[in-house]
Amino acid sequence: MPPFLSSAAQRLGATVKAFTVGQRTVAVIGLAILALGAVALTTWATKPSYSPLFTGLASADASAVVQQLGKDNVPYQLADGGSTVLVPQENVYDERLKAAAAGLPAAPASGYSLLDKMGVTSSDFQQNVTYKRAIEGELATTIAHLEGVQTASVQLAIPEKTVFTSQQGEPTASVFVQALPGQTLSADKVEAVVHLTAAAVPDLKPANVSVVDAQGTVLSSVGLGTGGSGAKQATEYQLRTQASVQAVLDKVLGPGNATVAVTPEIDKNSAQQTSETFAGATGVLPLSQSTTTEKYRGTGSGNGSGVLGPDNIAVPGGAGGNGTYDSTKDTRDNAVNKVTEERTIPSGALKRQSVSVAVNASATRNLNIQELTDLVSAAAGIDTKRGDVLSMQVMPFSTAAADQAKAALAAQQAADEARSGQQLLTTLVWAGVVLLIAIALVVLWLRARRRAVREPVELIGDLVVVDDQAPLPSVTAGPDTVRLPAAPVSPGIGAVPELPGPSEDAADAELRRAQVSRLGATEPLKTAELLRGLMDERQSV
Repeated sequence: MPPFLSSAAQRLGATVKAFTVGQRTVAVIGLAILALGAVALTTWATKPSYSPLFTGLASADASAVVQQLGKDNVPYQLADGGSTVLVPQENVYDERLKAAAAGLPAAPASGYSLLDKMGVTSSDFQQNVTYKRAIEGELATTIAHLEGVQTASVQLAIPEKTVFTSQQGEPTASVFVQALPGQTLSADKVEAVVHLTAAAVPDLKPANVSVVDAQGTVLSSVGLGTGGSGAKQATEYQLRTQASVQAVLDKVLGPGNATVAVTPEIDKNSAQQTSETFAGATGVLPLSQSTTTEKYRGTGSGNGSGVLGPDNIAVPGGAGGNGTYDSTKDTRDNAVNKVTEERTIPSGALKRQSVSVAVNASATRNLNIQELTDLVSAAAGIDTKRGDVLSMQVMPFSTAAADQAKAALAAQQAADEARSGQQLLTTLVWAGVVLLIAIALVVLWLRARRRAVREPVELIGDLVVVDDQAPLPSVTAGPDTVRLPAAPVSPGIGAVPELPGPSEDAADAELRRAQVSRLGATEPLKTAELLRGLMDERQSV
């Protein structure tokens, strides 16, 4: 192991040994959290991203697709109850091509493709049933392509043709639609489904098409149209009228000072009405005209038989005279305007309604009640000829419910504030604990970095290093010095004085310097560690 790694490991071990039991517990918990986070991050980063391979599969098709993926050793996941197959993103297109080559998913024969399998020996019954199934399949496929529709199914009831027109029944249709999750079909889309189905079948009227969704809600019923049942139509009219009147009262009196109740009576019967109107055409020549004139002129004689008597006996002696007869007859055939009107009266017509309005007495100061009544009557569409009734009463409102609601709101606000304060206190406590742990770890790290765990070194005599490592070789003093003989004294010159020798302190310092120099020459790394330790001890923590 390199020396710097060995020294780092020794320092780390010494630092860990200096930890207390609590510090070691916190360190172990921190390391465990880091390890779990690293494992979770690695798992999430290496997890493949899955994408839909096929959606809306039948059970048989889903099983075949899964078997194909098993043969290719491709991991997969199932969703939406097994109708959706998910595979890794990089395998989507390859597996789709392989599935298409294997004929998956196998779409069932529907629509006009059913007619391709009919033989020449098919009976009229088989031909009629197959043709009806083909129309149903085509309609279901077309409706399923509408925005917001997931699947659709169409059932047609087409009566057999008969020569007796009075006994000929009308065709009907039932449409089942399943919307996409989280979506609902609007009234316009339901109307489009009804008219699309009615236009595809001969003699099928839109009023004879029933539409039902996956939740069992009747979107369009036979004879009632897209409005639904009579109860639903009454509810919709009630809510719409009540909202209109309430909006007017809130603007005039202020919110909470009036309440409205609307009770409509809806006609649930539908009818067919045919009316013919005739009117003469003015300024138009007659279609045909004929005139007959008769004239008669006669002369009397004196031998007239006279006038008949009571017993049919001529009275003799009657006087004669002349007779005249004129007659004119004019016949004209004039053109007449004829208007024939056929109307279909659907159910849901409003027969009558009752509107009740209660006004708070404290809000009617300086207010004309008659004007307010006229305003409400116009907003609700009151028709007295139809039998509508409007009742408006001014009375004091009870404030018990408002007081209870105010008290409950105040209590809820107090509870929310207390809960928020408790949560804030808990958050601050945990933040303080985490901050203290972080500060403690930083302090321990700084102390471990600045402090060297060593004992003092005695540099007298042999050099002894007290450490976990092996001791350095000892360094001893050199041989004793030899005193040189004194120089001879020349004549005329006095004796030369003897030079003083080195002091004990200087000799000791020189010995220490020699030992350190030899140690640095033989073990430079250990010498650097000793010097670094001496410098750390002189610095304050």
